Amino acid sequence: MELGNRLGDIEITDPRAMRALAHPVRLAILEHLQRHGPATATQLSPDVGATPSVTSWHLRHLAGFGLVHDAEPGTDRRERRWQAAARGFRFQMPDDEEGQSAARVLSQEMFVRSADLPHRWMTETEPGLDPVWRRLAGLANTRVVVSAEELAVIEDAIEGVLAPYVTRDPAQRPSDARGIRLLRYMLPEAADGEKTSEIA
Repeated sequence: MELGNRLGDIEITDPRAMRALAHPVRLAILEHLQRHGPATATQLSPDVGATPSVTSWHLRHLAGFGLVHDAEPGTDRRERRWQAAARGFRFQMPDDEEGQSAARVLSQEMFVRSADLPHRWMTETEPGLDPVWRRLAGLANTRVVVSAEELAVIEDAIEGVLAPYVTRDPAQRPSDARGIRLLRYMLPEAADGEKTSEIA
């Protein structure tokens, strides 16, 4: 695993790691550790929908691929604390068939995991937001016609804007800062004449 990007994300290239992460409990574990910091299997258990022993098994599986590792001991040194290896992760669609299959499985699980997020935010979080945050929140649905090279430039520019905020020391954040979930979907449409899969 490498951290070869400006956002400090782990870059997953091994199809086995993609398949390992493509599990709802493992994705929940990794997301919780990235968002809240180190935790034990027992602490994670209620939030990830698994018993402490099952959560511990999933943690060891993630550790086998370098996605999590041991954290500094807490007050109870008998408990094993875990932390995410990086603040985020990313992967690209590999060229080989095995890699493509693994990337699709992980992509699908990630889409399923985040599908309900906008609705939950709209019903649970948005009504209680301060008007300033409410005005800045929301979504845009923009269609753009670009080449593959231009899309890569757009993605690079977005990361360039985000990187200083993502990677800055927590002590440098303004006192009124809060977590923001940015969902970035880059969904190229089928070109004229290209087949699209029929979903039954």
